[in-house]
Amino acid sequence: MFNRIGRVLAASALLTGSLLGGAHADDGKELNFGIISTESSQNLRAVWDPFLAAMSERTGMKINAFFAPDYAGIIQGMRFDKVDLAWYGNKSAMEAVDRAGGEIFAQTVAANGAQGYYSLLVAHKDSSINSVEDMLKDAGKLTFANGDPNSTSGYLVPGYYVFAKNKVDANKIFKRSLNGSHEVNALSVANKQVDVGTFNNEGMERLELTAPKKAAQLKVIWTSPLIPADPMVWRKNLPEATKAGIREFFMTYGDKPGEAEVLAGLQWGKFRASDDDQLLPIRQLDLFKKRSEIANNSKLDESDKQAQLKELDAQLAALEQRMAELQQKTAAATAG
Repeated sequence: MFNRIGRVLAASALLTGSLLGGAHADDGKELNFGIISTESSQNLRAVWDPFLAAMSERTGMKINAFFAPDYAGIIQGMRFDKVDLAWYGNKSAMEAVDRAGGEIFAQTVAANGAQGYYSLLVAHKDSSINSVEDMLKDAGKLTFANGDPNSTSGYLVPGYYVFAKNKVDANKIFKRSLNGSHEVNALSVANKQVDVGTFNNEGMERLELTAPKKAAQLKVIWTSPLIPADPMVWRKNLPEATKAGIREFFMTYGDKPGEAEVLAGLQWGKFRASDDDQLLPIRQLDLFKKRSEIANNSKLDESDKQAQLKELDAQLAALEQRMAELQQKTAAATAG
């Protein structure tokens, strides 16, 4: 835990030092674009640079890419107005919206048109582990590579479906548990440095391109339900004119020759408009996970446990009502 706190503080310091002296988005000249660390910054920069160059040309603003060593660095940067917009996963976007003044304005769409993606657990192809049941049975002998704590597919989704629903704690049941990016986890499994790791299907498709021999060493032992596609988030306090320029770029990018190919390099098709309601299923999942952890905590005083469960149940009920209202609204709009 202390190591992770140290990394967060270091990332925040690096972010502040690298961006503090530059022009601010409020002056209409520059934007700082945060990119979450799903793989090495060198690999990410190669696929993001053409997109950011086009954004600069179309908006008339200089776009500065920022690659933090972990998700928390991007969230903290947005909190202190040093990151103006960012590509997040849903879990990290939820943190940015709730704690860093962020607001969702667009959503990625997979190159094949899919509206979401899947969390995976992977083991080495030669491993005797072929299922979650196999993994849990021998957990005390295994090393587990978990995702970044702010990752949706690397942490939140397996944290609920694999661990909370089985009433176990990933930090306690394994011989050793560590946290890493999608790429680091997958390569660690492929190299037999760890036994099982979290990953996702987009990362797997990417690894098949960048390191096919390593990808061939992996087998999937668990696949999650569909996760909503990643959001794009801007600072809510950006000038409205700046937001309008950003929105125009995202909603039209992909129409001109060569742009579809750039998006394909990012494994995406054209963006679609979105808002903070995209996070409702993720919020529900997060609350379910918290509820399971509290319900299974034998160390909590019973009255305290019931009070916390009652509060979480009230939050879940409010979420379910909001989701039902949105479904009715969508159905009415479709029928109209």
